Amino acid sequence: MNISLKKRLALEFYRLYRHNEIKMHPLTYFFWECTLRCNLNCLHCGSDCMKDAIPDMPREDFMKVLDSLAPHIDPKNFIVVITGGEPLMRKDLEECGKEIKKRGYAWGMVTNGLAMTPSRFTGLLNAGLKSLTISLDGLEHSHNHFRGDKHSFEHAWKTIRMASQVKNFTYDAMTCVNKENLAELPEIRDMLIKNGIKRWRIATVFPKGRAKENPLFQLTNSEFKQVFDFIRETKQLKKISVNYGCEGFLGSYEKNVRNYPFFCRAGVNISSVLCDGSISACPSLRGDYIQGNIYKDDLWDVWQNRYQVMRDRRWAKIDECKSCKYWRYCEGSSLHLRDEKTKELAYCHVKRLEDAGA
Repeated sequence: MNISLKKRLALEFYRLYRHNEIKMHPLTYFFWECTLRCNLNCLHCGSDCMKDAIPDMPREDFMKVLDSLAPHIDPKNFIVVITGGEPLMRKDLEECGKEIKKRGYAWGMVTNGLAMTPSRFTGLLNAGLKSLTISLDGLEHSHNHFRGDKHSFEHAWKTIRMASQVKNFTYDAMTCVNKENLAELPEIRDMLIKNGIKRWRIATVFPKGRAKENPLFQLTNSEFKQVFDFIRETKQLKKISVNYGCEGFLGSYEKNVRNYPFFCRAGVNISSVLCDGSISACPSLRGDYIQGNIYKDDLWDVWQNRYQVMRDRRWAKIDECKSCKYWRYCEGSSLHLRDEKTKELAYCHVKRLEDAGA
């Protein structure tokens, strides 16, 4: 894999920016895992989701955390993203949104769309909803198989269409690629463009939770490369804003398949409160990555004085990373690809792409 001089210079400048962000670590993106209940049974789920899980976090408890952050946060550069589980399982979701809005913060959510209705969507907008990510994991048959419900695609698509009708509203469709839907990507793209959908995010499924042992999600290196070739080709069409997710350094594909070079912002700009009160970064980071708990720790104190495992990645310079020529741009890849105990890397994006002929 060859990286052009122009791209290397861009990566060097971005590296300086990244190190400054780590030094300053402004908290700008705050996840709230408001529930672990879910109305689907997705084959890839990497969360602890279940229909009857631990109780939802009382909204008053999360609002206390927001109030404690208020002296330290600029509302103009801060967003709360509600996730789960499935946030729509909460009957008080609109009230949660109103409380966040009342405090001057923008908020968004991630949803499968199954429980979304026009009246519920209107209620959420009135409660201050500013952004929405909707899962769309294939055409109807493969999406429904993936999500475990024969009505899932219908509701996801209706939710995407509703979001697309709102002016000045930020939304995207999110597709997790697997062996079943890989060949459908061109048709999904055409469907999105035909219906005026402006933003599409594509991800590969990382090997955690139910996905770890399921062969449906174990793309060959050649299939893995196909994903990035497709995104690059779609970007060149300039008919829809498409980006690969934030995961992994991609070598020569950087800037060709997403708008910004790789930067794992977990613990740098991103924090989260999980359903049991645990303080983490991205909600997928659990186990040894937990930094505290809101029921015994002050979140701002945790943010300022912990998270070193995420901000100083020298510990990750092991195994193949130890001698990698791209370490300065990657610094050990995305944290969720590292085992929470052993810190072993599940796979290297660049190596997989090179093995496929990139």
